[in-house]
Amino acid sequence: MPTEPSAAPTPATWDPQQYLRHAGHRTRPFLDLLARIRELPGENAETDKAIRIADLGCGAGNVTALLADRWPTARITGFDNSPEMLATARREHAGPTPGGGAIDFHLGDARDWTPAPASYDLIVSNALLHWVPDHAAAFPRWIDGLIPGGTFAFQAPGNFGAPSHTLLAELCASPRWHDRLAGARERAAVLEPTDYLAHLVDLRCTADVWETTYAQLLPGDDPVLDWLKGTTLRPALTALADDSAALEEFLDEYRELLRAAYPRGSHGTVYPFRRLFAIAHKTPWPAGRSHP
Repeated sequence: MPTEPSAAPTPATWDPQQYLRHAGHRTRPFLDLLARIRELPGENAETDKAIRIADLGCGAGNVTALLADRWPTARITGFDNSPEMLATARREHAGPTPGGGAIDFHLGDARDWTPAPASYDLIVSNALLHWVPDHAAAFPRWIDGLIPGGTFAFQAPGNFGAPSHTLLAELCASPRWHDRLAGARERAAVLEPTDYLAHLVDLRCTADVWETTYAQLLPGDDPVLDWLKGTTLRPALTALADDSAALEEFLDEYRELLRAAYPRGSHGTVYPFRRLFAIAHKTPWPAGRSHP
């Protein structure tokens, strides 16, 4: 009897250029999140201490750079566990910023990342947490890593019930691919908005949690497949990277499923995408007391 394959996710090799092919649509949710973040505690403080920001899952650094547009004097650190993404981020975005701040990037994994030794004004995460099982268990230590009045903000995909994801799960579980791809798919680790609200309020934060579905119009041939090659398909692409014939066979099967689920129209292909958002503000110091 064959041994049941492990369900552990396949470590993915990331391709920054593929990811950035749809940078406009991928960046929009982060801009919407950023627009709802209120003033940080250190913005108008009479101190020489710079605002400190951590970007968890910074990827290629393109959204990290947007933080410097909003807070020009801040010291911003991006963390990611992909050497490929970090190499692009450092090459394109690391160094002093025009407003007098600085951006740097470090290897770090959200599963065990701790905001030490110093505290942050803002910890932000863009399209990361769905890759991190039980990520809400890390919220207490991340909130602890904020200065009083600081902010924790994130957005994460919430479209795991969409055809793009259910069809992939069925294909990976099919007899042809089960042995090789049982663990090679994105995990639906996200919670519902009400669950995030409860977690954050339990941590004595004031919280704003919401969801949005973007009706994305994608151009070109097989654009949904092209989109997914940058994110959701990375574990499968990595698992089949050493077998080009099997990889092409798998992609051909998936391509046909996606074409049926997302037919191309006269103006392009509509790919609806649900996103979850949360902004939590840590309880500030009592009135009249400034943060250290």
